[in-house]
Amino acid sequence: MKRKGLLTAGLLLLLLLSACGPLGLTQQTDRTLNVSGRGEVYVVPDIAYVYVGVRSEAESVTDALDMNNVEAMQVSQTLQSLGVAPEDIQTSAFNVYPQQEYGPEGQIVRTYYVVENSVFVRVRALDRLGEILDQVVRSGANKINGVTFDVEDREAATAEARRQAIADARAKAQEMAEAAGIELGDLQTIHVYGSDLPIPLVQMEGRVATDMSGAPIAAGQLVLTAEASLTYLIR
Repeated sequence: MKRKGLLTAGLLLLLLLSACGPLGLTQQTDRTLNVSGRGEVYVVPDIAYVYVGVRSEAESVTDALDMNNVEAMQVSQTLQSLGVAPEDIQTSAFNVYPQQEYGPEGQIVRTYYVVENSVFVRVRALDRLGEILDQVVRSGANKINGVTFDVEDREAATAEARRQAIADARAKAQEMAEAAGIELGDLQTIHVYGSDLPIPLVQMEGRVATDMSGAPIAAGQLVLTAEASLTYLIR
């Protein structure tokens, strides 16, 4: 029994010594300070994206296709005559489907066919955007969706937003450290996120008989934002 007690005491001593050694020290966690910052850069749009559609319907699919082809060609020619380059006009959707009308008792009274042709248009001359919309409607377009403004080359503005976000986070870290009476150590991690999607402005459907050339469509400004997250050691 005495020998067994000595063995137990020896094991306990070894455990205490190991806890005080390198293994025990590595279990200590470093003190850190996490901060976040935000950067915003306002830019003036220099390009607009527009979805222009032509919807045609007729009793036969052939007639609907023929009507749609004529009107879609007129829209494309109008866009090019107004200075839109052919490579800035891209077909985005083309649909053909039957449609039915029902009587008061649920019976089919009419079957006709619908053809929809949508193109994605880049307008680089923003000062002519109202005129372009007016002319494409007059030439046969009966659906204009999601006029969206953007900046074609946004890299410089995005880089500036990131720089501002990091600087904002760094300044906050210094301010918090001074207020808490601590000293910042080395920067451990840095994460930067951006959000700079264009903002849709208007949506119009149906034929418009009025003059749209002077429509008050203002590009305004876009905001490119960035978020930064920094982690510092505390000395």
